[in-house]
Amino acid sequence: MLPHPNGIVIHPSSKIGPNCLIFHQVTFAGQVEVAGHCDFGAGCKVIGPVTIGQHVQVGANAVVNKNIPDCTIAAGVPARLVRSLSRTD
Repeated sequence: MLPHPNGIVIHPSSKIGPNCLIFHQVTFAGQVEVAGHCDFGAGCKVIGPVTIGQHVQVGANAVVNKNIPDCTIAAGVPARLVRSLSRTD
């Protein structure tokens, strides 16, 4: 889902799973594999090659350059794991 589809850049070799929420100014650079049910905050950058697990939330303006496991929140520059989630969060 792209609620504000302005300035979104997705590299052709990226793979995005179902039910992902991608806000404006998000960039997927290089080979990025995203599992399902992930949220990407406005302005975040994902620089591949990386794999992002299911049910992941990436904070606004975060820069992801490492793999992120399932059910976690990542934020910051460079992104770090802030919290683990249960599947009901």
